[in-house]
Amino acid sequence: MRWKFERHIRPMGARKGHCAWKGGCAWKGDWQAQKAKWRERKRPGRTGPEQMGPPNGFALLPWLLMGMGAFSNLLQGKTPNPWIGGIGLLAFNSLYIHVVFRAFDKKARQAPSTRRALLALAVITCGLAITYGGSWLLFFMLLGLATGSIVRGRWLGPIALGLGALAGVVAGLRDGWGAVNVAYGTFISCMVTAAILALSETVKELRETREELARSAVEQERLRFSRDLHDLLGHTLSVIVVKSEAARRLAPRDMDAALAQITDIESVGRQALTEIREAVTGYRDGSLATELDRARSALTAAEIEPVVRRSGPPPEPQTAALLGWVVREAVTNAVRHSGATKCEITVEGTAERVRLTITDDGRGAPADAAPAPYGTGLKGLTERLAAAGGSLHAGPSTRGGFRVRAELPVDSVKSADLAGAAGPRHTE
Repeated sequence: MRWKFERHIRPMGARKGHCAWKGGCAWKGDWQAQKAKWRERKRPGRTGPEQMGPPNGFALLPWLLMGMGAFSNLLQGKTPNPWIGGIGLLAFNSLYIHVVFRAFDKKARQAPSTRRALLALAVITCGLAITYGGSWLLFFMLLGLATGSIVRGRWLGPIALGLGALAGVVAGLRDGWGAVNVAYGTFISCMVTAAILALSETVKELRETREELARSAVEQERLRFSRDLHDLLGHTLSVIVVKSEAARRLAPRDMDAALAQITDIESVGRQALTEIREAVTGYRDGSLATELDRARSALTAAEIEPVVRRSGPPPEPQTAALLGWVVREAVTNAVRHSGATKCEITVEGTAERVRLTITDDGRGAPADAAPAPYGTGLKGLTERLAAAGGSLHAGPSTRGGFRVRAELPVDSVKSADLAGAAGPRHTE
């Protein structure tokens, strides 16, 4: 019957398929959406409170049964001027349905048209209650439900009190001391409805926040993996290219030295495969000692003299892992861009802080590095060390060339998390 009403009963001039009654369209759209959600919840494996979803306009429709007494009196002819009562009852029910279905859409709930519809519902309620009294006074409680579904924030209390007082005054004129029950019921229905719906909206927002945090965690893990893998491959491929060039140069005059470089290439490749497997599982921890050994090998293959000095107590594993990233990044950039003949790496440890300094005698930062003078990888390392309570400075050395200096607290707590986070990107 509803479909026939929408299809055939429409105002003159309305185009076919157009619903002139705005509330009816909202009800139709909400019904289709709720039907889709109901089918989704009925799918196998989707059970439990987490899948129930928030309430909707249908939850407030059964309360219309409170008007059955007035409707029964109307049918039995006990109501004077039944045409006025019938029109009032139809208008009340229509406006009530319109308001409560719009209450579950925040944008529609806050629209001026919804507030005007609620005001019209209040006027009709007062008119019917003053005219007929008796069972028609129960419509004030329905008005309280509709008001509680719409009003939020600091205006809720004053409006609920005012509505309860209005219901009490009107009911007092028609029903004497029974007005106390009507006023109390109107106030309670308004406050309880608002509290339940506000709680439901809060739960919905918390669920959305939890889903957003889960998506963010997945994105961060993807970013960590991509950067970590990029750093591993960039460093490894740089070493392989440098050693391959060295083998090519040595092959015509010293085949044994060339074979040694080729053996190193094989070793670097095997180690890279191991590190990539560990990076995929997310368990790769950097080692400062390992990175220093690799730095010596890469610098020697690039015909850059490595000078490594260490002093003081060894740093904590998390701090050493983060410093290992600095060594990897700085040495890779030195091999690629510096054109240096000598590179000094100094690790100085004290009771409170660890300082790492990498200095070369090359031509400094490349002209096309962006953002100069750090580059992408060093900029990322600067942020990571700052988050761990340390610092990183990179720029031209006073003796010429380029210098990278990193400092970290010995008992850096945050570095434990950052060491497994996203690795830096190399400067291309």
